[in-house]
Amino acid sequence: MTASTPEELRVRLDKWLWAARFYKTRSLAKEAIEGGKVHYNNQRCKPGRLVEPGARLTLRLGWQERIVIVDQLSDRRRGAPEAQMLYHETEESIKKAEDTAWQRKTMQAAQLPPARRPSKKDRRNIQRFREQNGL
Repeated sequence: MTASTPEELRVRLDKWLWAARFYKTRSLAKEAIEGGKVHYNNQRCKPGRLVEPGARLTLRLGWQERIVIVDQLSDRRRGAPEAQMLYHETEESIKKAEDTAWQRKTMQAAQLPPARRPSKKDRRNIQRFREQNGL
């Protein structure tokens, strides 16, 4: 879908998310939209929804929730630097992502790895413990 002027360009939400490199394929973008992981102006929507500049998208990607504002439309997937020009992320979203990353990092640091691998006897004890406790 190519238009002669940017005003005539009409882009579906799943295609825009793919072009902006939030999802690797359009089908993954479609599944995320249908699964409620993408909200358009704080409302659930369908993959065929037409995107408009200035729209607010809330995306749940793994551990992160990103809030982006659509700046430009594109129906073609290009390089990452060009794709980043299609949107800008809100300040609250960036701060929230940094806080979440810090929390995950500190949680991971609190979990110490075992000093050595479990011996055969240790593995049997672990197995017995799991069976007794229904784990």
